[in-house]
Amino acid sequence: MSEEIAGVRIPDTALVREATEMVRDVATPLVFDHSRRVFLWGSLRGRALGLTFDPELLYVGAMFHDLGLTKSLRRTDQRFEIDGADEARRFLHAHGITGEPADRVWTSIALHTTPEIPLHMAPEIALVTRGVELDVLGIGYHEVTDEQRASVVAAHPRPDFKDQILAAFTEGIQDRPDTTFGNVKADVLAHYVPGFRRGDFVEVIKGSAWPE
Repeated sequence: MSEEIAGVRIPDTALVREATEMVRDVATPLVFDHSRRVFLWGSLRGRALGLTFDPELLYVGAMFHDLGLTKSLRRTDQRFEIDGADEARRFLHAHGITGEPADRVWTSIALHTTPEIPLHMAPEIALVTRGVELDVLGIGYHEVTDEQRASVVAAHPRPDFKDQILAAFTEGIQDRPDTTFGNVKADVLAHYVPGFRRGDFVEVIKGSAWPE
């Protein structure tokens, strides 16, 4: 029987069940609950905006978006967003979903920390970002009702979430500081990693091999 939270139905399909179990196995409860909330917030925002979206694709995008922070799936040679995006595409390919739909999910994860641009793309891409922004940054907080928020948080609690998610970000990216150049995660390392020095776009230009 399909689960429903805040009026949002969790798709009752083999794909969704397997995605849920995979994320539950590799992610911390913090990341698991956050990812489920991202799907729920994204669905609620999509419904309010009158968007038509594929709930299975949105679910995989939401559930896999932070897998690059997990110990078993994170790498040190690329942005953590790409770790999760690559894992989602592998998962979808293994389930016979290839081509543009799989690429759409990849993009939804790869761009979820890039402000504004995803909101002008396909609904699934936009809604992963809207879900993340609502849960982490509070953007759109008042676009869902008190009752909807209470229902979502009752199903997937967020105790001490602000400090805990910042700690998870720090742990997941501190071994690849160069990958934060030009993106919001540099702020995390600047706050929590002693000695971190963010890359400077102007210095890169001035220090390039071009003579002038």
